[in-house]
Amino acid sequence: MSLTIDKLLNVDYDYITNRIVGFISSYVRDAGASGAVIGLSGGVDSSVTAALSVKALGADNVIGVIMPSTATPRLDVDDARRLAQMLGIKYYEVPVDGIRDAVAKAIPIFSPSDRLANGNILPRARMTILYYFANRFNMMVMGTGDKSEILIGYFTKYGDGGVDLLPIGDVYKGQVRRLGIALGVPQDIAMKPSSPRLWEGQTAEGELGVSYDDVDVILHALVDLRMTPEEAMRATGKPESAVMAEGRGVVNSEHKRRKTPLPRNWLRNRFLYK
Repeated sequence: MSLTIDKLLNVDYDYITNRIVGFISSYVRDAGASGAVIGLSGGVDSSVTAALSVKALGADNVIGVIMPSTATPRLDVDDARRLAQMLGIKYYEVPVDGIRDAVAKAIPIFSPSDRLANGNILPRARMTILYYFANRFNMMVMGTGDKSEILIGYFTKYGDGGVDLLPIGDVYKGQVRRLGIALGVPQDIAMKPSSPRLWEGQTAEGELGVSYDDVDVILHALVDLRMTPEEAMRATGKPESAVMAEGRGVVNSEHKRRKTPLPRNWLRNRFLYK
């Protein structure tokens, strides 16, 4: 078997769209909510999630929130506005630097040099803002994480991972880009390099050390097809270092995808049934 990114991208995007639109509309209806609120970053994932939400719920029932920081390029803000206007949804702009600065001032052990801890304040602040809108207008918070990010744990726990539903959570990054184009998302947004924008100059692929095309095909082999690392190496033609890195990413980030464990259940599973 030979696995390539072209094969992975060659899927029925109309089918994917219909399934996700049905999922969103049913979930929001069953929850008794009136619509959806989405954090718009100007990137592909949030743009595709917003477009799918509008298809499912109607533009009048979707709110976008743009939450820039000093690490957010002006282009991203402009793209987020353009996307919201294209979809015809109401949107708000809420800068988050003030929240981060207040947290930094309040924490006695705050260290400006701890880039990861400081950066993760931003997605958690953004989620607090999104849930304010959700509570204010009886809406559900739409997550924008894709399958690639979720499997390797490339999201902030209780930040962008703390949402009500994940419409594109079973769609790989490369597929999300193609899905966006099929939905009419502007190509420059659909193909824009991904970045959480937690600090200036950050890019996802730069941090991961591998392209998303490689991440997608390796994860497809290891997770969907349940191949061993050796089988995945042969099928994808990717080096052992890349395959093992993605495999470790899936295993090490499992705690991010699980519900918060209780000691009772952990003890039962660990001792009583072995």
